[in-house]
Amino acid sequence: MNTNKKLVKDVFTHIPAVDADAVKDLLERELLDFNKKIIVLDDDPTGVQTVHGISVYTDWTLESIEKGFREENSMFFLLTNSRGFTASETESAHKEIASNVSQVAKKLNKEFIIISRGDSTLRGHYPLETKVVKETIESSSDITFDGEVLFPFFKEGGRFTIDNIHYVQYEEYLVPAGETEFAKDRTFGYTKSHLGEWVEEKSNGEFKAEGTTYISLESLRSLDIETITNQLLHVTDFNKVVVNAVDYVDVKIFTIALIKAMKLGKNFLFRSAAAFTKVMGGVADRGLLTKSDLIKEELNHGGLIIVGSHVKKTTEQLEELKTCDFIEFVEFNVHLVLEPEKFQSEVDRVIEVCEQLIRSGKNVAVYTRRERLDLGEGKKEEELKLSVKISDAVTSIVQRLEVRPNYIIAKGGITSSDIGTKGLEVKRATVAGQIKPGIPVWTTGEESKFPGIAYVVFPGNVGTKDTLREVAEILSKR
Repeated sequence: MNTNKKLVKDVFTHIPAVDADAVKDLLERELLDFNKKIIVLDDDPTGVQTVHGISVYTDWTLESIEKGFREENSMFFLLTNSRGFTASETESAHKEIASNVSQVAKKLNKEFIIISRGDSTLRGHYPLETKVVKETIESSSDITFDGEVLFPFFKEGGRFTIDNIHYVQYEEYLVPAGETEFAKDRTFGYTKSHLGEWVEEKSNGEFKAEGTTYISLESLRSLDIETITNQLLHVTDFNKVVVNAVDYVDVKIFTIALIKAMKLGKNFLFRSAAAFTKVMGGVADRGLLTKSDLIKEELNHGGLIIVGSHVKKTTEQLEELKTCDFIEFVEFNVHLVLEPEKFQSEVDRVIEVCEQLIRSGKNVAVYTRRERLDLGEGKKEEELKLSVKISDAVTSIVQRLEVRPNYIIAKGGITSSDIGTKGLEVKRATVAGQIKPGIPVWTTGEESKFPGIAYVVFPGNVGTKDTLREVAEILSKR
């Protein structure tokens, strides 16, 4: 195992407490007259894993963006799904989004901020996405971005930033992110855990670790709002701001200082995980959802679970799910993608089995073959294209389904995005809340294939090994 891991209890006992109620009051006061629309660009649909009562639009047309701007809510999400895009596709999408946002903001005479919601384990098209947004907005308006705030903290997933190093929790240990399986991602890999060094690595030296502004836990926990505000006021040239955080109270303290700096004229872009969006959007806490919250009319049909993600945690959760005697399991041999005719027959077989089982009242879990398709070195783009074909096939399970399931659970970011947008044809969903910490549920819109269905968007890398089974048990109880 790695040498830089730390025991959770050793780290957290040394962090001073703070008056959470006082912080809450200060934040509410700052948010009262903060009148900018918050637009979250979500690179997969798991970014709503901390909010409720918020709209998610699955396209970025002028019409959808205007609807979002006109909502009473201060915040709305645009699902880009760009983690499943090539670099050129993500560049093109973000140019279009930024241009459309600028256009709508001018038309409605409304100020806005943009949060690029990325993975809490640092995977994704960074720094490309925020760079494109910055350049597009600056070229089409009089806005200038002074800096970019990096905020990958996500408590529900066990992601903490301490002394500028980003950690992922594995049971009782904190492991530096650069030493985890996530850092070895074939498309979005990295080596650094210190976020200033990570920025330098990802930007190929364009932005330096020593040019980065660091917001320390010491400043946050001593409620030194003035010092933090001053740090932000001195950020220029799109340099980066790294925020340390181990709890939501740290996010709130930073946000108080941030709003003060913004009211004094500073402009920032944000690359964050899901915790910051909740705080910035002023979303209140809500208890976990129950079956009665989600399934209003019980059909005599089974539910559908689709497991696509290949991270280690998902595979462990799938093995635990297999202990459930109330679920039928169907393995989808996605490696046949290399033989188109056989692959099509396999897709047809899986859909037919699902249709029969759901109609007869049985819950069914479809899972993709667990071994990754490996084409060898230097084949990243080819692998990404094949993974899109596989994703399209998984999506077609829902697309071609003629029976309405009692519920749908999709496991994995890209899987859940494609099923939501292409399979269920959702244009706008409402986030009902979370069924377990960090696991959001959409209520689909009237335009979708199955209106009002409970659609569980289950991130690949969230939860313990029991969580997928527990979610299935909640929704499947008779």
